Amino acid sequence: MNQTLFNIRTEIEKVLRGKANVIDMVLTSMLAGGHILLEDIPGVGKTTLAVALSRALSMDYKRMQFTPDVLPGDILGFSIYDQGKGEFTYRPGAIFTNLFLADELNRTSPKTQSALLEVMEEHKVTVDGQTRRLSEPFFVIATQNPVGASGTQKLPDSQLDRFFVKLSLGYPSHADATDILRGHNMDYVDTVQPVCTCEEFIAMQKQVTEVYLKDSLLDYMVSLVEATRTTDNVAQGVSPRGLIALHKMARAHAYLRGNDYCIPDDIHAVFYSVCCHRLILSTKARAQGITAFDVCEQILATVPLPTNA
Repeated sequence: MNQTLFNIRTEIEKVLRGKANVIDMVLTSMLAGGHILLEDIPGVGKTTLAVALSRALSMDYKRMQFTPDVLPGDILGFSIYDQGKGEFTYRPGAIFTNLFLADELNRTSPKTQSALLEVMEEHKVTVDGQTRRLSEPFFVIATQNPVGASGTQKLPDSQLDRFFVKLSLGYPSHADATDILRGHNMDYVDTVQPVCTCEEFIAMQKQVTEVYLKDSLLDYMVSLVEATRTTDNVAQGVSPRGLIALHKMARAHAYLRGNDYCIPDDIHAVFYSVCCHRLILSTKARAQGITAFDVCEQILATVPLPTNA
């Protein structure tokens, strides 16, 4: 890990104790240019993580609380008639930022959820037939309460597929919880200092694309993804978009470790976070209590490693 990335993690850990693995996976996804879905119960630090990231990376940050009455125009913007000018004037929505936190995304309507699709995929907004580009870098960090919680509805598969990874913070350990009580870490986001500019982060993203990956490892990743489509426990496997995400994430993970080449461990490190939320389990698998994690674990255990990896 280079010094800048180490400093970023150190700053975030000021307010989010004991979550180095999650922080590293978030940074990996951002280095790969991907969006992040955080699923967890309320109060474990999802919003704190997003705010701390924006401060450490010197990024413009906006947060929107998604409720049933949020409209697509609130996100994308809308045109309003200006009587003084005698014409319609565009009012930008909350999405025009570097880091957009979509808080409790699965509490809003499907129509509003779908408004994010074009933005997440193409980094642009189309309103009234006119397209506007977003500033770079641009990331969406969406949070959702566990499916089945009061007032929630499942995100559509097309939306889930736009997120490079799905992560969970989970409860802090006993020792970390005690430290939180001593220092009230989550209350001190203002102590997080900027250690990287947007331009520096974009430069690191470019370096990620130059990380070397053998053809044998490319073939290995394709084999892993194809295995998700042929197992009896899965009704729908990982899409080609998911395969591309796995490729980018493996490179970014190697870069995060300080290497300019990939090894199988880089693929294994990101495989669960990239693939689990993209799998739709078969009825039989759900009845037997098999999880997406179980399926991914079995695939990693059975698909042979390339001999010259």
